[in-house]
Amino acid sequence: MLPDDATVRSLLTRARTIAVVGLSEKPARDSHAIARYLQAQGYRVVPVNPNVREVLGEPAYPALGDVPDDVRIDLVDVFRRSAEVPPIVAAAIDRHVPALWMQLGVVHPAAAAAAAAAGITTIEDECIMVQHRRLRIPPIARN
Repeated sequence: MLPDDATVRSLLTRARTIAVVGLSEKPARDSHAIARYLQAQGYRVVPVNPNVREVLGEPAYPALGDVPDDVRIDLVDVFRRSAEVPPIVAAAIDRHVPALWMQLGVVHPAAAAAAAAAGITTIEDECIMVQHRRLRIPPIARN
């Protein structure tokens, strides 16, 4: 379920660094195209995929828990099967990540409830790029 537009706008406006779990190095994959879009909008994208070393010019990490602590993650964008969501949510809770976004087709009510109970704004079964465009979020100004 998508929160109201004001909440989504605030989330996407405040975020600066997005960890993309399941980011593929293959340009034809949705995860790659959406991460590339997010980068073009000024977000730093942190790839999380155990099968790659680097994606879109950024070092990749095998799991969310492997991202160094000095990398602040504002939002976790999930491109994994629904059954694989619980450990991702557990890692997001451990890192105190403020927001979790599950892409189209990714739904896990119990994991979403756990994230929400930990104070994480949680969105399921929605495309971050579609919502970013729909709300006309301006690109992040680069310093």
